[in-house]
Amino acid sequence: MAALRARRAEVLADWTQRGAGLRSALVDAVDTCLDAVVGDLLADSAWAGSGLAVLVVGAYGRREPAAGSDLDLVLVHDGRADVAPFVDRLLYPLWDTGFPVDHSTRTIDEALAVAAQDLRAALGLLDARHVAGDPQLAADLVERTRGQWRSGIRRRLPDLVRGARERWQAHGELPFLLEPDLKLARGGLRDVQLLRALALGWLTDPPEARVEAAYTGLLDVRGELHRRPGRPSDRLLLQEQDAIAVPVGYGDADALMRDVYAAARTIAFAADQTLRRVQRDVAPRRRLFGRSPSTDRIPLASDVVAQDGEVVLAVGADPARDPGLVLRVAAAAAEQGLPIAPHALARLAGSAALPEPWPAPARDDLVTLLGAGYDAVAVVETLDQAGLLQPLLPEWEQVRCKPQRNAYHRFTVDRHLVECAAEAAALTRRVARPDLLLLGALLHDIGKGLPGDHTDNGVALVARIGPRLGLAPDDTATLVAMVRHHLLLPDTATRRDLEDPVTVQRVADAVGDRDTLDLLHALAEADGRATGPAAWSEWKAGLVDELVSRTRAVLAGAPAPAAAALSARQLALADRRETALDVDGDTLTVVTPDRPGVLWRWAGVLALHRLDVRGAIATSTGAMAVTVFDAVPRFGSPPDWEIVRTDLRRAEADTAWLADRLAARERDYRRDPHHPSAASPPRVLFDDAASASATVVEVRAHDRLGLLYRLAHALADHGLDVRSARVSTLGAEAVDAFYVVDEFGGPLPSGVRRAAVEAALLAALAD
Repeated sequence: MAALRARRAEVLADWTQRGAGLRSALVDAVDTCLDAVVGDLLADSAWAGSGLAVLVVGAYGRREPAAGSDLDLVLVHDGRADVAPFVDRLLYPLWDTGFPVDHSTRTIDEALAVAAQDLRAALGLLDARHVAGDPQLAADLVERTRGQWRSGIRRRLPDLVRGARERWQAHGELPFLLEPDLKLARGGLRDVQLLRALALGWLTDPPEARVEAAYTGLLDVRGELHRRPGRPSDRLLLQEQDAIAVPVGYGDADALMRDVYAAARTIAFAADQTLRRVQRDVAPRRRLFGRSPSTDRIPLASDVVAQDGEVVLAVGADPARDPGLVLRVAAAAAEQGLPIAPHALARLAGSAALPEPWPAPARDDLVTLLGAGYDAVAVVETLDQAGLLQPLLPEWEQVRCKPQRNAYHRFTVDRHLVECAAEAAALTRRVARPDLLLLGALLHDIGKGLPGDHTDNGVALVARIGPRLGLAPDDTATLVAMVRHHLLLPDTATRRDLEDPVTVQRVADAVGDRDTLDLLHALAEADGRATGPAAWSEWKAGLVDELVSRTRAVLAGAPAPAAAALSARQLALADRRETALDVDGDTLTVVTPDRPGVLWRWAGVLALHRLDVRGAIATSTGAMAVTVFDAVPRFGSPPDWEIVRTDLRRAEADTAWLADRLAARERDYRRDPHHPSAASPPRVLFDDAASASATVVEVRAHDRLGLLYRLAHALADHGLDVRSARVSTLGAEAVDAFYVVDEFGGPLPSGVRRAAVEAALLAALAD
């Protein structure tokens, strides 16, 4: 065994041996030694003949060892009683070398019995490789082990999946961690070994070539990591990354880690898709929305349906002619918490490019995707792996897999941005423009992909990205301000004296208005939470809250937005003094004699006809109420407008009919009750400063069919008159502001009355 120790030392000292060459040399050293020693032992008359075989499992069984890999031996025999002395003669010299050796000694039947009960033992035997002794005995063990694995794989699949998920939970996600575990983290070496095991069970094909190439790349890095001084480890620490980069062929640690992260993402994506597919094929089918997933195709958006627990394209969908389809699919998948089917991704690969500027529905779909919170993370990663993200946002390539050389950060730059958007989704109730909050969260560090100051870079990039997304100039300016000042609040709160008036005045001057202040406040929290535990604490949150409170007081005199004027066409419609509907593209104008409850009636009729209200303005001229809706068909095809007009007239007199019909329609499109919503709880705010004669009641909630109908109805039921309303649906988020007066024509008094109104609005949202 001294020869083995000397040979291993020689191999590890040869720095020309790297990657596959190093692994092959280590395997050859062990195989040669074992073959010689076992051959000598079997030549002894005490153990002459057949009936004994030595196999290696684990890293040496797969021919993939690193310097610190254990030598795992399986000694199989045919039941002979004299096996114990043979084992001692083999193992004691190995142990004397200090080489880490583990072993088991069993008959084939004993080995199979253990494997039937112990999943880890079963997985180990799948890698068994004969190195010495009776080759037929070894071949019988391998053949029977794999046969038993194939016959029991369906029963063992839940344990395999549970074990993988527990491992991921314990070790995190390799593609995004600052100091990842190359073996055990999600996207690491163990995941490819799992995919191979599933393939041996005939549940799926072997891993694709690109997955095996990614696996080989991680093996190469692990091989060099194990050669570093000290105890071998699979965790790639910051201080090791530069030292490993050059030997593996990279100029610096950043270049090394970008490839490590890219390889891990390839593996993680393959593992997700494979596990989902085999679970679907093997496990009992669940029912989606109370229907059989194998037979029903449930519409989610235009040309987007759910089937068999996945998001797929409608049969007639044509990605080459529908540039918005990619984002519609992504938004629907995130909203429902469902994966995108692989064949749908393949079809989307031929999608037409979005025009510039983007159409509003495409931008809304992006906002909806981000607003789904942590359900969006997997969808964004799917788009990235399928090559569908970079065409939408070319600047993403610069931050993709880019490591953060900062111990505060847990994730790569790209994953941090997605995590920030997911955190921001839980804070959308705190801002008047949730769409800008979500976009700002996604883009606030986009400048880190370029050399120089990342904030200055980001400002320049977002100034170009905003118009491309179709944002109005004012909205682009707000987005630019968010990127420019995304560190303003936490930096000022922790580095300046908040009692000094100059501190607050400077923040107020930089921010400019309350809405931008609220956006920056929410962005600061989302950014901190997405960065890591050290970046956001109760202490920092308290300081930022105090700074925001003081700044808000300075900005209290900001003017309210001016009301939008009615067009000549709308005024002419009102002059007819009768109930009427005018359709001008996506703009619907409903005119009716002014009376309590007109807003909720018309909102209910539009919802009944599958029209999604993206915006609404309710006002009056003379004795006529004028409500202007920005509404689009939910599934692409407009309704019969004559039927809509008929239903508007009917709703004037028969509100019970409308309520019954709308309740039935809501049941058809209710979100899967078993899928936890990513949205934060709704909020109701009262603002007395925005109007001299009315109280503004602002409701921030996740959008849903009939939302405006429910809110306006609840206000009317409490005797409040909606003098005007500003309704905005931004992606999947709604911010509805109602200018209300009480039965005496004045603002809503504070106290019990407001509490009752708030409770009624929240109850309407929860129903």
